Amino acid sequence: YCVEFRTESLSHHCALETRPYARWMQYLREGHTVCVACQPPAMNTDTQRCSGDGHNADGDKVLHWEAIGNAQCQGTWKKIRQLEHCSCPLVHSFIFT
Repeated sequence: YCVEFRTESLSHHCALETRPYARWMQYLREGHTVCVACQPPAMNTDTQRCSGDGHNADGDKVLHWEAIGNAQCQGTWKKIRQLEHCSCPLVHSFIFT
């Protein structure tokens, strides 16, 4: 499944990222919608959920995220909705880890 989030805030460290494999962090923006896929091995085999997916969060709850590979690139987002069938666009798509 996938979860759509609206980015509420992010640290300035994301924009400073220049390593080739991590340049995607430069494109994160406040107010943008991002789509995050929950797939194995991040998915818990018992619950069939990914940690941090905001399962019990309503639209007003602020959730925290952190980019893999740059712990200083972090911020907050709010859950918009969960999609049982992923249709994430190629841009602004991520995977829970």
